[in-house]
Amino acid sequence: MLQAIGLTSAPRRDGPPVVDDLTFEARPGHVTVLLGAPGSGRTTALRLMLELEAGRGITYFRGRPLHRIGHPAREVGVLLGDVPGHPARTARGQLRMLCAAAGVPASRADELLEVVGLAGLGDQRIGTLSAGMDRRLGLASALLGDPHTLILDEPAEGLSPRERSWLHGLLRAHAAEGGTVLHTTADPKEAARAADRVVTIDEGRLVADQDVADFSRTRLRPRVAVRTPHAARLAAVMSREARASRRSVEVVAEGGSRLSVYGSSCAEVGDAAYRHGVPVHQLADETGDAGPGAAHPGSTGAGPGGGPSGGPSGDPGAGPVRTVLPGPASTVALSHLPPPIPVRPARGPLRPLRYELRRLFGVRTTVLITAAALIVSASLSVLLARSGRTPLPDLLVAWPDLLPLPPAAFAAGLLGALAFGDEFRYPALAAGRGTVPRRLGLLVAKLVVSAGVALLIALLAVLADLQSLRLVYGEDLSAVPDNVTQLALSWAGLSVGCAWAGLLGAGVFRLTVAGVAAVLAVPVLVVPLMRKLFEVPSARSISGLPGRLSELGWLQWPYGADRWALVAVRVVAQPVGLALSLSLSVLICAYAFTSLRGRARW
Repeated sequence: MLQAIGLTSAPRRDGPPVVDDLTFEARPGHVTVLLGAPGSGRTTALRLMLELEAGRGITYFRGRPLHRIGHPAREVGVLLGDVPGHPARTARGQLRMLCAAAGVPASRADELLEVVGLAGLGDQRIGTLSAGMDRRLGLASALLGDPHTLILDEPAEGLSPRERSWLHGLLRAHAAEGGTVLHTTADPKEAARAADRVVTIDEGRLVADQDVADFSRTRLRPRVAVRTPHAARLAAVMSREARASRRSVEVVAEGGSRLSVYGSSCAEVGDAAYRHGVPVHQLADETGDAGPGAAHPGSTGAGPGGGPSGGPSGDPGAGPVRTVLPGPASTVALSHLPPPIPVRPARGPLRPLRYELRRLFGVRTTVLITAAALIVSASLSVLLARSGRTPLPDLLVAWPDLLPLPPAAFAAGLLGALAFGDEFRYPALAAGRGTVPRRLGLLVAKLVVSAGVALLIALLAVLADLQSLRLVYGEDLSAVPDNVTQLALSWAGLSVGCAWAGLLGAGVFRLTVAGVAAVLAVPVLVVPLMRKLFEVPSARSISGLPGRLSELGWLQWPYGADRWALVAVRVVAQPVGLALSLSLSVLICAYAFTSLRGRARW
């Protein structure tokens, strides 16, 4: 059961809150529709329930608020707007990535593609899906964790009548298995067709909470639509005859030459027009909405309630629309303000490493960037070797003086920036709740995966450059340098450092461009500053530091570690290594600061 109590959005600067003290419930085994005109606060109410928007109130999902649920995706399935996936990712790849986030087997993706009718379109790109297919994929995303409650915002928007019928059938099947379904709509007729219970809101306030039978009786009334050039005259005739015969007839001027006549029939309206010589251009039976937002300006005859006594549907004994609060909510005495609703981001993917691997290799971007980096690196290496003035280490990594970074290192930084940049641009994790979480496990997974990809690109670049040099110039350039260990560590450190700089920069500023800027800032800004520092003569040297560390009684060095420690110290002591270390330290502190500041607002 879903119970929403006292939902109130944060008040706007120039007006009242969008949602004001909204209380209702959605019962298990039923389809509940939140009905309201555009701008009535339907979407804001859903966001308050899911703790995506600050305000006041509380929502219980089977007796627990959402932030108390260990695995929200397994309790609540959400669809707000379009599927937040990378347009180049396939439908199956998107679902498999979300399976890792929800902690369910990857086979669940194929099962749900079959359920929503996309089994034959699993390899189609998200960006090429039609509106109907996109809604089906969004529903599959909401069902991934086999949730008890479904919360959907306008799930039938843009669908054909056949697709709407299929959607309502699927939601009905979920409710028949004991699940709770809550979705929004602006169409009263759709609410009457699809719902067991209809909660009507207007300007953020509860107007009515009715079962579908009461809703249809009080809100959906048959009417006769009339078009005539003498609308006012026909309205006066119909009202006068209704009073004379003591019948409950309501005539509403819709504007221009259009009338809506409630409590009558086409035959009666046509006969009245014929008797009084009023020409009629249109006469048809329709079903009208008599609820909030369906104002009828210029109405004549009976009042807006229906008959002379205010009853709906021409029933003199019927009363006005009643506001019926559900049992548990109606017994709650809101003597104090409801508790605040802080914005709490989701806890992140349950399997972060698997999620990150599927995110990285689910699109062609990774392969294309890697291939482009290798081609450019091999071409530059051949061009640099032609002059004969470039040292062999620079040839093997294709690093000319005019470039701030080698192509392979820049590619590693770009992929690192995309790791968080695409995450915020196409927030797949927001399908459950909130923005991309700043979770330590997700950060560690991205650091590990980006480091592995950076090392792979660095190795492939060296091999590609070496083979290109051998192919073009023969075996003359294949000699192994004496300090190969230090060079290998320097090259690996540069590649991994660039990847991490791009990753952390994009994570702090939530932009891929910011991550790329953080990568380029190291050779363009930080390295020149470090070189100026190194130009100052030094009175002391750190040589012998590994030996002095090994003399400490509490630190036991393994055999041969002195040489490796000295190599590492020399790598870090270089201007580029020191600049990278300094930049990464600053980015890590900034990432930690923004994460802690975000938690302080939760």
